[in-house]
Amino acid sequence: MGNTRVRIGIGIGLTAGFLALHVPVAAAAGDSGLDIHSRQTANGSTVTVSTTACGADVTYGKGESEAAGAFHLFGGETKGVLTGEFTVPDGTSTGTDTVVVKCPPRIMMTDSYELPTRQPDGAVEAGFGDAGLKAPQLALGAALVAAAATGVLVRRRHRSNANVT
Repeated sequence: MGNTRVRIGIGIGLTAGFLALHVPVAAAAGDSGLDIHSRQTANGSTVTVSTTACGADVTYGKGESEAAGAFHLFGGETKGVLTGEFTVPDGTSTGTDTVVVKCPPRIMMTDSYELPTRQPDGAVEAGFGDAGLKAPQLALGAALVAAAATGVLVRRRHRSNANVT
């Protein structure tokens, strides 16, 4: 019983130490004060920028994206959070886009995000040809599944008859 408690204590200590080592990395990742989110990584997608670094009393800020131009940030439902949106223009080249946000009194934040590599078009190809649903492919797949199920049933039936005798 004593060994079990020691092992559990060592496990908890190692886990806590592991998590403590990652806290500075997580804190350093958010140094800019900006949260930039895009639901899609394609030209024409909407990018949302939010920040809490302007302070709880600030209700307005100005932003500028190198790719999309100027946009505004407004206070929302949560006090102290400014949020704004812009659309990535069609034909924007790949790489990174830098976003600058300014809010009173003399606060300026800069961060970057990855621009899209290309607009998704059509079905995903995974090495087995066209991803479209075709009747012969579906019929062949159904026949293979039915044959496998029949084989399993015959084998189980054969085993159960062999055990009875």
